[in-house]
Amino acid sequence: MKKSLPILLSFFLFTAFFGGKKWTPLLDKDLSQWDIYLSYPHKSQEIKGLARNDKGEYTEPIGLNKHNLGVFTVKEENGELVLHVSGEIYGSLASKAEFENYHLKLQVKWGEKTFAPRETEPMNSGLHYNAVGPHGADYWKTWMKGQECQIMQGRFGDYWSQAGAKVDVRSVKQADGTYLYSKNAPLVSFGQGEAAGGYVARSQDFEKPKGEWNMVELINFEGKSLHIINGQVVMALENSRHIVNGKEVPLRKGKLELQCEGAEHFYKNIEIRSLKKLPGKYKQFF
Repeated sequence: MKKSLPILLSFFLFTAFFGGKKWTPLLDKDLSQWDIYLSYPHKSQEIKGLARNDKGEYTEPIGLNKHNLGVFTVKEENGELVLHVSGEIYGSLASKAEFENYHLKLQVKWGEKTFAPRETEPMNSGLHYNAVGPHGADYWKTWMKGQECQIMQGRFGDYWSQAGAKVDVRSVKQADGTYLYSKNAPLVSFGQGEAAGGYVARSQDFEKPKGEWNMVELINFEGKSLHIINGQVVMALENSRHIVNGKEVPLRKGKLELQCEGAEHFYKNIEIRSLKKLPGKYKQFF
């Protein structure tokens, strides 16, 4: 029996570190796990070979995996891989794989440059999840249908419905007509056809000062999701769904998208792991 103890200990250690808890990196130098979609450039930008109308506006997107134009690049800095998002052209880095029931984490910080049409607006990006269907389905003709965890100066963790995705959030209506997530409030439906619209503000602001790395985590499990900013839950969502052929159906699985939306920023340590159940400490939010 004594001789078997080292074997048992090794087994338990292996299970503890790798048994369903292993983090899988999604970032490499070649962006091999991602597709690049670039939308309609702003008319102030010069993109050769792309059609314009008589107002100088582009009439076609750059497209999927056709040109990167330096919008998404990866470099090694201090022994870490860092994704640079230039901000110049609206677009996305979309995962080639679809994911369901997972914990995602990444670090993000702002750069210095902003571009039209948001050169004077707060720096902006976003993490889309449960993304399905064609690129360019949203208002800006850039992103897929899905749910969004906002990444924006002063708005980290807000919720946006992209291209008609729907969800329920415990929230209270504010004086300006917008809604604020509140853990103990009644459930309100958001998204396509809902009177409340498609936006919910996070409960509190936990963003770090510009230039510092922020940790963004997403728990996505069986139609429920949590937006976690620097260790703090700021949004809980449930009953993720969308309309297909006139009927609401669950939207629990899809691709990930990282936005490029007019602001220079950086990502690192993009990792994901599968979940077999919702972690116990998060059950209180549902």
